Amino acid sequence: MKHTRLLAALGSIALVTGVVAACGGDDAAQPTDTNAPGSADNAPLEISFVVPQVGDIPAKDNVIEKEIEKYTNTTLEFQWVPSSTYDEKINVMIASGDLPKIMRVNYVPTVINAAQNGMFWDIGPYLKEYKNLAAQNAQYYENIKIDGKLYGIPLYREIGRSALIYRKDWFDAAGLKPPKTLDDYYNIAKGIATSDPDKNGKNDTYGFMLDKKYNDGSTASNVVTRLAVTQGGVNKWGVDSNGKITAEFMTPQYMDVLKLFRRLYAEKLINQDFPALEGQEADKKFESGQAAMKVNGLATNAANIFDRMVKTLPTAQLDTTHWEGPQGFRIAAQNGNNGFHVFPKATVKTEDELKRLLKFMDQLLDEKMSTLQKRGIEGVHHKKVEDGMVQWIDLTAFNREVKPYRDDLLNFETYNVPPLKDSPLAMKGYKMEPEGLNYAVHNPVLNLSSQTFSERGKELELMISDAGTNYIVGKIDDAGWQAAVDNWRKAGGDLMIKEYEAAYAKHKK
Repeated sequence: MKHTRLLAALGSIALVTGVVAACGGDDAAQPTDTNAPGSADNAPLEISFVVPQVGDIPAKDNVIEKEIEKYTNTTLEFQWVPSSTYDEKINVMIASGDLPKIMRVNYVPTVINAAQNGMFWDIGPYLKEYKNLAAQNAQYYENIKIDGKLYGIPLYREIGRSALIYRKDWFDAAGLKPPKTLDDYYNIAKGIATSDPDKNGKNDTYGFMLDKKYNDGSTASNVVTRLAVTQGGVNKWGVDSNGKITAEFMTPQYMDVLKLFRRLYAEKLINQDFPALEGQEADKKFESGQAAMKVNGLATNAANIFDRMVKTLPTAQLDTTHWEGPQGFRIAAQNGNNGFHVFPKATVKTEDELKRLLKFMDQLLDEKMSTLQKRGIEGVHHKKVEDGMVQWIDLTAFNREVKPYRDDLLNFETYNVPPLKDSPLAMKGYKMEPEGLNYAVHNPVLNLSSQTFSERGKELELMISDAGTNYIVGKIDDAGWQAAVDNWRKAGGDLMIKEYEAAYAKHKK
């Protein structure tokens, strides 16, 4: 049976692959010892990686690579592949069975099918042996399980990192507070659109703007899901105590958000061009002072946006806050990873060899390696300041020299990494993103099986997203929306729900 999950359907299918070739034998690995050798006879563990190119290709034998090799007792060989051809290369490798020893992959049908066919090691039974891997929140692993088994190590990303970003100067001038109810969103939108907050004598500002991916399948950009969750709604799918699963667009909270957008559009209180507006263009409009709220942001992005904004709007002020509704903070959880590393059985042939590789991955999360990947080298990229914090010396050099390794290896911003001393807004974002996990509303079908979704999920989702846009712009009414939902159910939606319910019942046994 083909499998996938909803969040991966419209997301990137880029897969990052590493090849690990071991030298010599080894005893079973122990929990991480920062000075432990790569193998029992102290021979370095030879590791070659095939990875997508991130910026400029690092020079061979550069200092970052050498530091990793020295600490982990390895020799590394990187093959940097252009992102434009990377998907094709990885798919060919999986299809041909010409597999490396460590692969960074995404949760997509090709990978899931390979796991179900026995291609990868189930690492769940070994995780507790490795102190750094075992220390991470269990939800990060739960989100990548396949049929209840853990086939890889996630490239950790914060689960509750999305946040509302808003123009604090405009809010303060108008006596506004961050919105909690849908009426608040309407009143802010109307007030901003009609009060000329930028004082240019024109009605050319909005409370917030939408772009053409406002209802994208990923919660990273899905504004409807985010707002519906704040109002007590579900994150893409809901499940009750009896295991009954419901799509979000069948819930009243989702419909209430669509009605809000429909009203705003009819009254010209949101941008009329949103069905064709690219996300990058919407971002530029926000940064140029055309909107009061950014409703598809991340907490740590606020400072970067502000840095760009003040170059043309020097008096602007930004702030950020957790998504909040009548029930308190509620955040539509993201999947918590940027792919995950798997270990093919065809090339990792023994348990001892697997443990050696897991030890290497665990060492990457030790303090020295985590700091190297996330902050670079002291005195070159960062310097130590008060209270255990560090400050950038040369962020441009870090992005050129360190970021390629940070993006393709294993690290986590909030684990074994010294905090950054930065602007108050940036430091607020650093605090908010891990804190958001406490308020996360998870997608219950994130790692459940549905053959219908695997085969026709994108088509079915497009039916609903198109209907939502047509409803907002007034091309269809309530009856037309309901007809679209009925068509979705007949076209495979009901079958998909049944498959998810069966998988949920099996998973919960």
